Amino acid sequence: MARAAQASFDFGAAGEASDVEVAATKIAGSELGVMIYRPRRLAGPLPCIFHIHGGGYVTGSASRMEPIHRKLCDSAECAIVSIDYRLAPETPAPGPLEDCYAGLKWLYAAAEGLGIDTKRIGVMGESAGGGLAAALALLARDRGEYSLAFQHLIYPMLDDRTCVTPDPHPFTGEFIWTPKSNTFGWASLLGVAPGSTGVSGYAAPARASDLTKLPRTFISTGALDLFVEEDIEYARRLMRCGVPVELHVYPGAYHGFDLAPDARVSKQAQRDSVDALRRSMAR
Repeated sequence: MARAAQASFDFGAAGEASDVEVAATKIAGSELGVMIYRPRRLAGPLPCIFHIHGGGYVTGSASRMEPIHRKLCDSAECAIVSIDYRLAPETPAPGPLEDCYAGLKWLYAAAEGLGIDTKRIGVMGESAGGGLAAALALLARDRGEYSLAFQHLIYPMLDDRTCVTPDPHPFTGEFIWTPKSNTFGWASLLGVAPGSTGVSGYAAPARASDLTKLPRTFISTGALDLFVEEDIEYARRLMRCGVPVELHVYPGAYHGFDLAPDARVSKQAQRDSVDALRRSMAR
C-alpha cells in the first residue's frame, strides 16, 4: 500500500480484518459517501472498478455490497470504489447520475493517494446500478474529462419504455423484479410516467441516440429477466457503433439470480464476470 493512501484514508475502519483493506469516507463538500477496497497483498498502482449499486433507483446502499466487494476485490485483483448516490423519488434524475459523476471526479483526484492507475478505471453496476453505470459512461464521454477503460453492466436497467411496450415478453419478469416494480422504479427516477416523451438518454441510456466512442462493454442478463430484451438491444446497438461488446444471456436465470451464489448458473456468471473484468483491467 502506498504511504499516501495510508495517510489519507483510514483503511480497516469498516468491516472486519481480512485480506482486503476497507475504508469509508465522504466526498468533501457533500454528503456523498464512498467505500474503498484494496487487496492487502498487492501494491499499486492498481486498476479500479467504480461501482454503482442497484436497487431500482429507489433503494440500496454501497455498504450493503461489502461482502460481495471484498470477494470481488480479491478475486479480480483490483481496487473498488463504491458510491452512495442519492435515491429517487426524493432525488429524481439527473440527481443520482450527477452524484455518480461527482464520485468519479473524486476518484480521479484521489487516485494517486489511493494507489490507483487512472488509465485502468472502469464503471460497473447491477440492475439500476448498471443503468447508472451506462449513463455515466455516456456522460463521461460527452463531457470529455475522463476516459473510462470499460463499462461492466450486470442485468442493467436501461429502458423505461419496457414498462409500456405493446408486446411485452411473455415469459420474463415473473420473479424478483416485476413489471409493477419496474413502473414504480422508473416513475420515481423520471418524475413522469415511464414511456413519456422527452426522457433523456442520461436517465434511460437506451434512449441515447449516439452510442459511439463508448468503452469496451460487458453485459450479462438472464433469459427470464424483465430486462433481457432491452439489454440485448443495447448490446446490438453498441456493436453496430463499433464498440467491443461481450454479451452473456443465461438460460433459466431471472433478475438477481446470482444472489443465489451456489447455483450452477450463478457460478458460471461469476466466472464470466471476473474473467471479463480481469481482461478489461489488464495493462
